[in-house]
Amino acid sequence: MTGEGGTRAASGIGARVQRREDPRLLAGRGTYVDDIRLPDLLHLKVLRSPHAHARITRLDVAPALAVPGVVAACTGRDIRPLTRPLPVEAVIPDLKVPAHYPLAVDKVCLAGEAVAAVVATDPYIAADAVALIEADYEPLPAVVDPEAALKANAPVIHEEFGTNVAYRIPLGAVDDTFGGADIVVRQRMENQRLIPNPLEPRGVVAQYHAGDGRFTIWMSTQGPHLLRTQLATMLDLPEHRIQVVAPDVGGAFGAKLNVYAEELLAIVLARRLGRPIKWIEERSEHMVATSHGRGQIAYVEAGVRRDGTVTALRVRLIADLGAYHHVLTPIAPFQTAMLMTGCYRIPALAVDITGVFTNKTPTDPYRGYGRAEAAYYIERLMDLVARELNMDPVDVRRRNFVLPAQFPYTNPLGHTYDSGDYDRTLTRALEMLDYRGFRREQERLRRGNRHIGVGVSTYVWRAGFPSSSIPPGMEFLRAGWETAAIQIEPTGTATVRTGTSPHGQGAETAFAQIVSDCLGLPLEDIRVVHSDTDAVPYGMGTMGSRSLAVGGSAVWLAAQELRRKAMRIAARALSVEEDEVLYEDGRLFPRDAPER
Repeated sequence: MTGEGGTRAASGIGARVQRREDPRLLAGRGTYVDDIRLPDLLHLKVLRSPHAHARITRLDVAPALAVPGVVAACTGRDIRPLTRPLPVEAVIPDLKVPAHYPLAVDKVCLAGEAVAAVVATDPYIAADAVALIEADYEPLPAVVDPEAALKANAPVIHEEFGTNVAYRIPLGAVDDTFGGADIVVRQRMENQRLIPNPLEPRGVVAQYHAGDGRFTIWMSTQGPHLLRTQLATMLDLPEHRIQVVAPDVGGAFGAKLNVYAEELLAIVLARRLGRPIKWIEERSEHMVATSHGRGQIAYVEAGVRRDGTVTALRVRLIADLGAYHHVLTPIAPFQTAMLMTGCYRIPALAVDITGVFTNKTPTDPYRGYGRAEAAYYIERLMDLVARELNMDPVDVRRRNFVLPAQFPYTNPLGHTYDSGDYDRTLTRALEMLDYRGFRREQERLRRGNRHIGVGVSTYVWRAGFPSSSIPPGMEFLRAGWETAAIQIEPTGTATVRTGTSPHGQGAETAFAQIVSDCLGLPLEDIRVVHSDTDAVPYGMGTMGSRSLAVGGSAVWLAAQELRRKAMRIAARALSVEEDEVLYEDGRLFPRDAPER
C-alpha cells in the first residue's frame, strides 16, 4: 500500500487508522443475535419468581398451553431430566456448589429465578401466556446482607450445607506487631454491587439439526469455544456436534461468559421440539437474571510507621456471592487479594477470604474483576494513613512505591510484577495538574470559605490474568493460552483466525495492524475471522483484558512464523541462501538484487 509520495502508508502497530468494524456498525448493518431469522422460529419467555426465598407449592401451565400460538410450556420437573446443572468452573478447596438447573424445582433462592417457560410462535404471544401461568409460593425468610448471612441465627439458603459459607480460605500472614509498626490504621470498606448492563442484552438462537444430531447456536457471548465445551458437558454430546457463533456483540463487561439458565433452556427445548428457538433478554430481566459485579466488604488493618511507611496489611474480606455460583463466581476475592498491596512494597499481607451465599443474583466477572476492588481498598487506605499522620497523600504514596530497581517485584502473596515506574508516572500527572499550585490555591480559597478538593490514586492493572509465578493452590488464576493462525491466500491476501472473541474493543483492527506490521500487507488485504467454533479450532475467548495482551501476542507469533516460512520458500525459489533474503513491505528479494 503506498501513499502520495510512493511510500507505504502507515497501517501497522500504533498507526492511527479507521477502525474496520465501525462503518457497518455505525450504519446499522451489523448482525446481532436478535437479527437472526430462521424458518419456523419459535420464541421463548420465562416466568420468574417474585420472592427472594420461597418454596414452590403449585405451578399450573395449562392456562398458558390453551393460548393460540403456544407450542409448549414447561416447569423445572419437565426440564431436569434433559440436562445436567449449570456449570461452575472455579476449582477451590472445599467449595460448596449448590445444583443450579435452568428452571427451579421445589424452591427459589432469589427474586427473578426462572420457574417455568413458554414457547410460542410470537414473542408477544409467549409473554402473554407466561402471565397466565398459575404459581403459588410459601415465602421463606431471606437474607440479603452477607454479614447478616454469617450470623448463627441467619436463614440457611441451601439446607444441604447447613451454612451460608461457601468457602473460607486464609492467605498470607502478618505477625502481632504488624512488622514493628508504630500505629495501626483500621477501616471498614465496601464495594457495593453493580449491574454490567451492556448495550445489547443477552440473547440466543438455538437450532437442532436432527439429521446429524448437531446444534448451531448463535449467542451473545465472550467465549464461544468455552461455551461449546460447557454445553457439551451439560448435554452429554461430543463438542464436534455443537457449533457456537457469536455474531456482533454489543458489549459484555464480563457478564457474557456464562451458560445461563435461559440459554440452556432454549437449547434443550430446540432439540425437544425440533424447531429453532430464540430468547432475547429484556432490560428488566437483565437486572435480576444476569450476573452482578463486585459485592465485597473489607475490614482493613494497616501497620504504619511514623514516617508513613506501611509495614503490614491484614484484611478480612467478605464476598457476597449471591444464591448460586456462575462459572467464575468464587474467584473475584482471590483476584482482589493478589493485588491488595497495589503499587506498594508492603512486606507482609494476610487476607482471610469468606465467600457467602445470599438470596440475591450471583456475582461474576465485571470490568477488572476483583482488581478494581483491590485498588479502592489500598488507595482509600493510603488516604487514611495520610490523614492519621497529617501527611500529604502524595508523599505517603511515594514513600511506599515499589522502586524501579526492585522489578521484577514479587508481592507478599507471590504475584510477580514485571516492570513499572510508579513515581515517574505520578510525577508527570502532578506536573500536568500543577499539584503544588493547586494546593496553594486550595488554601487561599478555604480562607474565603470556598472548598475545592483534589484526589490522588494509583493502581496496578494486570492484563490477561497472571500467566506465571502463581503461588501453590492458586493455579485457577492462570491466564490460559490463545490460538492464532494466519493463511496466505493464492491472491496474496491474508486470513487471520483468532480464538479471542471481540465484543466492541476494536480487536479486528488491532490484529490486522499486527499482521500488516509483520508481513507488510495493506489492511484491506487482511481478513480477521473469530467467534465461530467451526472456523477457529479453539480459543479462550475475551475476558480479563486479555484480547490484545494474549490474543494479540499469539497473532504476532503466528505472523513471525509465517514470515520465516515465506523467507525459506523465497530463498529456494530465488536460489539463494536464506540469510540473503530480505522481506520489506510484503516483498521478498535477494539482498543484492532487489529487482528480483
